[in-house]
Amino acid sequence: MTVSTAHPATGAEGVRIVTVDHPPVNALPVQGWYDLAEAVRAAGRDPEVRCVVLAAAGRGFNAGVDIKELQRDPGNTALIGVNRACAEAFEAVYACEVPVVAAVQGFCLGGGVGLAGNADAIVAGEDAVFGLPELDRGALGAATHLARLVPQHLMRTLYYTARTVTAAELLAHGSVWRVVPISELLDAAVELAAEIARKDGGLLRLAKAALNGIDPVDVRRSYRFEQGFTFEASLSGTADRVRAGFGSASGKEA
Repeated sequence: MTVSTAHPATGAEGVRIVTVDHPPVNALPVQGWYDLAEAVRAAGRDPEVRCVVLAAAGRGFNAGVDIKELQRDPGNTALIGVNRACAEAFEAVYACEVPVVAAVQGFCLGGGVGLAGNADAIVAGEDAVFGLPELDRGALGAATHLARLVPQHLMRTLYYTARTVTAAELLAHGSVWRVVPISELLDAAVELAAEIARKDGGLLRLAKAALNGIDPVDVRRSYRFEQGFTFEASLSGTADRVRAGFGSASGKEA
């Protein structure tokens, strides 16, 4: 699991890129979520940074939690750990001191929706799909963040069916800024971030705090409320029953 930070090419002063790389599908273990949270927080704390680009290497942006890590734990230690770690990572993006632009390619599932949904802006590749397969994985959560991307009835339909929605569809809903060929994704995300970063850094930080303060939903409390039902599903045995049907051929994804 690697989380790296870098400055983009010349012409994007004040922009920091945070890239997650965890093959094969960027499904993160508990520590990976904490590492991501710390990288985003550190970038936002840097007084030279005025916008962060959250990107990922490999086939997709993020496939959620590492289901195999949960399956290896006979108790609830891993579940408690991932609940807390995901909440930390989502919160780090939301509360980052400067705006965060998510550069999303391929699959953005489960925890990926939590990250993208809490970002300030999204630039997506033409191949990007977003969704919550939680009900197929014995879990609940991140409806809070999906609701920031699509209208309520569509959110519920997507949640209950575990279907995905394309970047082009999210563009029509106004939750994605641009959809570009995958080869142009990082450049397009950095371009938007650079435009944001040309504003005064102090004023940007105030703007981020102000916009978070007028959100109609407290995303932190809302997500933690959802997580309580995930834990209930685990204690009741429902989660184990559903996860038992999770095909081993699918590898690490959530």
